[in-house]
Amino acid sequence: METDGFHPRVMRELMEELAKLLSIIYQQSWSSGEVPDDWKLVNITPIHKNVWKEDLGNYRLVSLTSVPGKVMKQIILSTITQHLQDG
Repeated sequence: METDGFHPRVMRELMEELAKLLSIIYQQSWSSGEVPDDWKLVNITPIHKNVWKEDLGNYRLVSLTSVPGKVMKQIILSTITQHLQDG
C-alpha cells in the first residue's frame, strides 16, 4: 500500500477513470509549480536483507511514495530531459 492509500494494482485497474482527473491535477500542479501535499508524504519501511534479524545493519530502508507523485516525477523528468536534448 502506498502513502495515498491505493494499491498500485487498483490504480492500474481504474486507469481509464483516473486518467482525466490526474491530468487535471498534473496541469494545475505544473501551472502553479506546487505539488499536492499528499504526494510529498513518504512511508519509510525497513526491509530485512540478511540472516540475522537482530542486527540492525541487516536492514535497508525503502521509501514508499504516492503512485500519482511517482508518475508526475517521471513526466517532469522526461520533459526536462527532452528540453535539454533539444536545447
